[in-house]
Amino acid sequence: MAAAALDNANPTILSASQLPTRQKRSAPRNGPDCRYSDLIFAKPSYLSRPFLQDDDIRYQDDTAAAPIDEQEIYDLISNITDPEHPVSLGQLSVVNLPDIHITPSPALGVPSPNTIVHVTVELTPTVTHCSLATVLGLGVRVRLEQVLPPNYRVEVICKENSHSQDDQVNKQLSDKERVAAALENDSLRSVLDKMLESCIEN
Repeated sequence: MAAAALDNANPTILSASQLPTRQKRSAPRNGPDCRYSDLIFAKPSYLSRPFLQDDDIRYQDDTAAAPIDEQEIYDLISNITDPEHPVSLGQLSVVNLPDIHITPSPALGVPSPNTIVHVTVELTPTVTHCSLATVLGLGVRVRLEQVLPPNYRVEVICKENSHSQDDQVNKQLSDKERVAAALENDSLRSVLDKMLESCIEN
């Protein structure tokens, strides 16, 4: 029996170093030239209580909770494995940082648990006739619904004009009953599980 033909047998693949990522802090230095660093970089006493007012948000502790932003969403989904190729959706540019939208904006701070936050991810299939566009969308949706707080609502759609049947794909991905039925399909569920194997919790 011949193997099924791939929708895109020769996709453009980015290297991991080309993907957008948040810079990690470098490890602290520990040499003789750093012996006075604690004194030099210590927080001044006038920034400590009781001098700092509660409503003064100019100086926030680094340990304070940060809102989930577009980069964090991208980091959660960019390493999902493509079902046809042994590379990630980020490397195939199926998911792209500028195509992730969060409302209300993370710039407004950490939302309260009662605030509904909408996350929209626009996918760009590698070819306009991709038969797995719905599966890709399901993978992204399942991944985000597994890890985001319960007040986050996820919408996954095909980017406009990126698929020849983007209206139908978007309709399938937004229909909760269809999504639930798809997730009960054992063969589809095994495909999704394989796609999400590469997602490692931090």
